[in-house]
Amino acid sequence: MNRATAKHLIERYFQQLTEGCGNGNCTNEFCASCCDFRPLDNNSAAAKALELFKINAKLCPHPSKRESYPDSSAEENTQLDNKMSDMDLSPNKEDISDVHYLTENTVCMILSSCEEEGDYSALIRIIGKVFSNSEALVKSFRKDEPNRTKNLDSFTPSDDKQSEQPSEKMGASSAASLPDESPTEMLDPCEVTVDINAVRRVYDKLLSIEQVEAALVNALVYLTPNMELDLDYLDVYETNPDYLNIFIIMMENSNLHSPEYLEVAMPQFCKAMSKLPVTALARLSKLWSSYGLRHIRRIMETFQQLITFTVISNDYDGENLVNDDETVVAATQCLKVVFYASILGGEVDVEHNEEDEDDSESDELTLHELLGEERLYKKGPRVDPLEKELGIRPVDCIKPLIPFEDFINESVNDVVEMDKDFTFFKVNAETKFSFQSCPFILNVITKNQGLYYDNRIRMYSERRLTALYSMVQGQQPNPYLKLKVRRDHIIDDALVRLEMISMENPSDLKKQLFVEFEGEQGVDEGGVSKEFFQLVLEEIFNLDIGMFTYDDDTKLFWFNSSSLETEAQYTLIGIVLGLAIYNNCILDVHFPMVVYRKLLGKRGTYLDLSDSHPALYQSLKRLLEYTGNVEEDMTLTFQISHTDLFGNPILYDLKEQGDQIPVTKENRQEFVDLYAEYILNKSMERQFRAFKKGFLMVTNESPLKYLFRPEEVELLICGSRKLDFEALEKTTEYDGGYSKDSQVIKDFWETIHSFGEEQKRLFLQFTTGTDRAPVGGLGKLKMIIAKNGSDTDRLPTSHTCFNALLLPEYSSKEKLKERLLKAITYAKGFGML
Repeated sequence: MNRATAKHLIERYFQQLTEGCGNGNCTNEFCASCCDFRPLDNNSAAAKALELFKINAKLCPHPSKRESYPDSSAEENTQLDNKMSDMDLSPNKEDISDVHYLTENTVCMILSSCEEEGDYSALIRIIGKVFSNSEALVKSFRKDEPNRTKNLDSFTPSDDKQSEQPSEKMGASSAASLPDESPTEMLDPCEVTVDINAVRRVYDKLLSIEQVEAALVNALVYLTPNMELDLDYLDVYETNPDYLNIFIIMMENSNLHSPEYLEVAMPQFCKAMSKLPVTALARLSKLWSSYGLRHIRRIMETFQQLITFTVISNDYDGENLVNDDETVVAATQCLKVVFYASILGGEVDVEHNEEDEDDSESDELTLHELLGEERLYKKGPRVDPLEKELGIRPVDCIKPLIPFEDFINESVNDVVEMDKDFTFFKVNAETKFSFQSCPFILNVITKNQGLYYDNRIRMYSERRLTALYSMVQGQQPNPYLKLKVRRDHIIDDALVRLEMISMENPSDLKKQLFVEFEGEQGVDEGGVSKEFFQLVLEEIFNLDIGMFTYDDDTKLFWFNSSSLETEAQYTLIGIVLGLAIYNNCILDVHFPMVVYRKLLGKRGTYLDLSDSHPALYQSLKRLLEYTGNVEEDMTLTFQISHTDLFGNPILYDLKEQGDQIPVTKENRQEFVDLYAEYILNKSMERQFRAFKKGFLMVTNESPLKYLFRPEEVELLICGSRKLDFEALEKTTEYDGGYSKDSQVIKDFWETIHSFGEEQKRLFLQFTTGTDRAPVGGLGKLKMIIAKNGSDTDRLPTSHTCFNALLLPEYSSKEKLKERLLKAITYAKGFGML
């Protein structure tokens, strides 16, 4: 059905609802001539007409008087277009009947006339008329027609009355384009037909007038439901891409964040905007990216304020989820457009990407598929449609226009229930909205909860599959990833075991880790695993082994390109990092950010040298900024040198016969790029490929890559560097007779706060198994202090699996400090109490 036919049918339904078919014995419940029909006002009739069109409801065969004589009631025809008498928006036909769209000159001249008369009613009526009609807005403020001031002829009284166009009978809902207009040719996203600067100047004039502000609010309230129907059922954007002008014009209103808009108008506007096809949203994002920081921040804050306003105005619980709030969902989807605009408007690098690991799919059915669970355990991160359309990813962003942190909405993070949100994300993505599909709005703590649920589901899945396989094969089930290691041979034992697992059955890496130290009695409920990770890392990052180099200035490790160790050793490190994330353990690793960027698919570039190799970065930066004669003063060539593991110099040609190619002002950028490419990618390609392979063995099916940015992955692995013991004190719980008011507890916290940084880290290591704070800081650590008898000479002990400190009730503060220091300084190993 073409658009003209659809509009004709909708008009027929509207006439049937308002006038009837003329048959006094009509039995059609949707006809005004039916004796049981309840009269509708024009607003309700217009909405009902669209509903009847959608369901192909019964249409009376008798043509109405109005259809037979289309020109007999022009005033009645226009009534539906301007049915806003209760909003004081109905234009005076005698004054402005022919103004069907606005230009900057039109507004200025009407405004000038109103100011002279001291009466803004004419301006209010024309603003209400145009801003409540989508067709009028599409035509308004065009770049290509600056001299449309002839519209102003209609501002003077005239006896010449014209009937409305048939296409205007249904008002905003039928206003995508006139039948005689051809669809606008697809232009560059930033080349829209609306004059944005003119719109901004018009708003500057209008928003200072209180009565006009009210008219704009009411017009938007009236316009948006019809826009939503247009986009849902009539595909207006495909018919006329200039329909996007409406959203461009509306979002230039700098008062959209005020309560008048937030309560009614903006929720409906966001719902309409979220109905735009992805191509339109991409155009909008690209356009906004060209606006500059001030304007794009204003748009971002408008959507954020709507989300916050809606969340704090409602009560959410397990039955009434924030995911089901249409306003919050629509505003979040609109905020996504701004998020990508901020990335596009900032500094991006879409070129330097690592090659994806070859992960060929098997044709054989998996057990998950046989059980009908493939949706829950599907491989790989999903791709956001808008991200795909724009060809940009958050990981491509070097520096956004607006910091990523500003897109996080804490009110949403406070009320979202991640267990249910995870289910929507993994299973019901087609029918339910998940905030994990818009991860920019979630903080790293909330996203970590989602990752935790994903990891636990996979662990339970592997445990279940193991039980099924063991039943079929008649073997003893092995539901855990068990590692039995000796403390003095931890690398050899772990390497052999993990290498065997990765070769024979890599899926075992996704089981829950269970570590046992040979000759020790500790049962792994999390604490033994923490110590295992710590000991492995201490061994691997030992400089005597030579797998990594260490920078004394940055305190960071880097891959040793001259290492004699096998790739299996680097694969082990990758597996260890993956297992730490998978088992929710914090590691004390010190890599530059470029390592995490590379893990997420980016190659290192010159800018990444700033934190991985700062001295080299400064040298190359000075080279790029040098104003003298580069070739004569620097005497550099495309051959570089560095030292190997034993301090011997190694020469490397960045280009073929590089020693014969001098670095000049013209080619110095190429030299810098090739130098960075060698240091960050080529020189350690073998080692990093093995490292990444191990990491992906554990995380390849995880949403990690989709949910987290590089700096957040570092936080997941390493935890927070900031140790806030005040926050830890506030969240600590007490057991066995202790309370926060117990004297020994008061002495304990005074002692802890008096410790230096190193002693505090030792205490954390003793109590929790790691000296790093978890994601979100120490306030998120649930520590328990339990009473362990009366005064004694025994040392305090701990259950690192449960972050529990067993503290005797020492008789004095001095004794408590002495016993505690001895415990945390000499603690090593596990035993049964």
